[in-house]
Amino acid sequence: MTRGQIAATALLAGGVAFGALGGEYSTGDWWTLRQNLRDEQAAIARLRQEIDSLAVAAQALETDPAVQERAAREYFGMLRPGEFLYRIEPARVEGDTGRQ
Repeated sequence: MTRGQIAATALLAGGVAFGALGGEYSTGDWWTLRQNLRDEQAAIARLRQEIDSLAVAAQALETDPAVQERAAREYFGMLRPGEFLYRIEPARVEGDTGRQ
């Protein structure tokens, strides 16, 4: 091999190494960005699924009397005439003043 061929081979190897590992947008950066893209697409899919289930729940709250009654009972403690509400308190531990 002549000196020129060695220099050309070294220059080519250096260029390939710089292209793969160096510079502003290296191959490692590209792989990281691809992984970030997959992660974000998975997050979007999860959020779309959550939005769909919340939309179904909202529709049921607007239109289904049974769901409306359950929500009124659970969240607002509403009772029908003649019903009684019993609240069960957790047992107090000795020395507990109940203050936080």
